[in-house]
Amino acid sequence: MPDQLAILSRGIDPTAVIHPTAVVAEGASIGPGCRVGPFCMVSADAVLEEGVTLVSHVVVDGHARLGAGVQVMSFATIGLPPQDLKYKGEPTRVEIGPRTVIREHATIHRGSVGGHGVTKVGADCLIMCVAHIGHDCVLDHHVILANNVMLGGHVQIADTVFVGGGAAIHQFVRIGRQVVVGGMSGVEADVIPFGAVMGNRARLLGLNLIGLKRRGFPRSQIHTLRAAYRALFRAPGQFEDRMAAVEAQYGTDPVVQEILTFARAGSHRGLCRSGREAVEDDDTAEAG
Repeated sequence: MPDQLAILSRGIDPTAVIHPTAVVAEGASIGPGCRVGPFCMVSADAVLEEGVTLVSHVVVDGHARLGAGVQVMSFATIGLPPQDLKYKGEPTRVEIGPRTVIREHATIHRGSVGGHGVTKVGADCLIMCVAHIGHDCVLDHHVILANNVMLGGHVQIADTVFVGGGAAIHQFVRIGRQVVVGGMSGVEADVIPFGAVMGNRARLLGLNLIGLKRRGFPRSQIHTLRAAYRALFRAPGQFEDRMAAVEAQYGTDPVVQEILTFARAGSHRGLCRSGREAVEDDDTAEAG
């Protein structure tokens, strides 16, 4: 172990525990109570805030900031260069929010100059084994990516989304709040808030009813949301006309308005639409 003067000169808090086999570059910032386990590598521009744990064989590269209490399991990598042929070594970044858990072999790449220049994962997320988060992705809080999920570059995922194992999300896709994506799905288009999608290629099955109930949405609001969903995705006519009709009838409800605002926002990929497998008389999905 380095002596106390060397520790202080390298920005390592004296309460941090660094395994003798770990490599922490000069200039790295290691906060109070951090634990850097065997054979980890931490770059000079990395910042580990209070209580971060790197279990073993973890690589934190480039301008990466890990929030307080983040846990990173063995063989995960954070902040390596993007898989983008245009990238020429620019000082782009990765930011991981507090208390997020990153499991074995997960990969989170830094941003690119062609995007926002930063890849972000919010607070209290769970990134399971072998999941990949591509450059310039932005995940909000309480997002769960199950094993082997693949996010292409520039994907945006809002709060409290669950993505099932083996699912692949196309570049530039937006996933709205409290969506559930079924395992092994290929998602090529934007998914409205509170939606449930599944399939190759993924189609909108209905609403994430179980998720709405678990998070305390009132029964009356769920009924309103279901009626608005049917009018928007199952009624005849042009989609723009249906949106106008839904706004006129249900637009005062904030969750309906959230869906309409999402649908009208700029999109690279268009909206994921209802599939044939949706049930005609009850097209809502009992998904968690």
